[in-house]
Amino acid sequence: MKILCVGAGLSGAVIGRQLAEAGHSVTVVDARSHIGGNCHTERDADTGVMVHVYGPHIFHTDDAEVWDYVNRFETFLPYKNRVKTTSLDPGGKRQVFSLPVNLHTINQFFGKTLRPEEAHAFITEEQADTSIETPETFEEQALRFVGKDLYEAFFKGYTIKQWGMHPSGLPASILKRLPVRFNYDDNYFFHQFQGMPENGYTAMIAKILDHPGITVTLGTAFERAGAAEYDHVFYSGPLDGWFGYELGRLGYRTLDFERFTHQGDYQGCAVMNYGEETVPYTRITEHKHFSPWENHEGSVCYREFSRACEPGDVPYYPIRQVKEKALLAEYVRLAQQEEGVSFVGRLGTYRYLDMDVTIREALDCARGFLAAQEQGGTAPVFFTDVI
Repeated sequence: MKILCVGAGLSGAVIGRQLAEAGHSVTVVDARSHIGGNCHTERDADTGVMVHVYGPHIFHTDDAEVWDYVNRFETFLPYKNRVKTTSLDPGGKRQVFSLPVNLHTINQFFGKTLRPEEAHAFITEEQADTSIETPETFEEQALRFVGKDLYEAFFKGYTIKQWGMHPSGLPASILKRLPVRFNYDDNYFFHQFQGMPENGYTAMIAKILDHPGITVTLGTAFERAGAAEYDHVFYSGPLDGWFGYELGRLGYRTLDFERFTHQGDYQGCAVMNYGEETVPYTRITEHKHFSPWENHEGSVCYREFSRACEPGDVPYYPIRQVKEKALLAEYVRLAQQEEGVSFVGRLGTYRYLDMDVTIREALDCARGFLAAQEQGGTAPVFFTDVI
């Protein structure tokens, strides 16, 4: 069969590889001049630093099969994401704190030397707003679990900048996990497998696409009319884009990066958040720290600004508010009437997806397609719940 994968990011590469290995002829097309999508990495010509061009991507998962899969194509070296943030303490003094909020953060912020049990009692009994029994908004969720002081120092301003709206207008589900630890663990993620590809994500994706059954065409925008030339299309572009935005555009946030270089070590860590609303950017990332096994005198940094996504911008994460979910339901209804296409990835399913989940769903999607072919059926339009 002739297969078209729209998008040369993780979804298109993994699905394309699986189907090519099964004997299908696969074409992967991307409008950009490079593979890798938003995971694209490249070495800075002046400093030699491996730069995450569209912002940092840190691989973390509990999925052993996915971890084995990525290590099949690239060596992943140990990396722990230890985020710092600047903010004001209760006395109005600007300090650098550790994230996520942990025992060190609590003791430093409040000027205490609490043990874990003492800190837990202090936060839950003296700080947390226990009058909020069922949090419905982001703000209520934060106030319920960490209290006003920690919320305003570490969550409120950052969230306003990231989402472009007050946390009282965001659903509690955005703040999914208890945003505080009562130990000194400052590892941002809690997954079993964590690391970074030794030679970058683009090198890994290039190896995934390196198969005689795969043809990659870059710098070519997909036209829906061209789908007729293929037996099946796996589409990782914007869901609303497939339909020419006929019902309106789904809402996204996008990121602008202010790139600058520095001779030496600019901030001493990979990620420095800025919790104060008065600081216009959400964070500064220093990319050489994402490859701690390398040594570079020069440094490449990004100041990161979040704003509403406009036509022509690179979409980063879906807004998924009530209005967008209603529009999404209408597009899903249209998509389910389509034949010969599967919608995949974060744009195709309008969800925020970590890399490991993207790969997992791509593997499952390809396997579902192959199983359907064996049984004489058709591949599902959607293979997971997106509403």
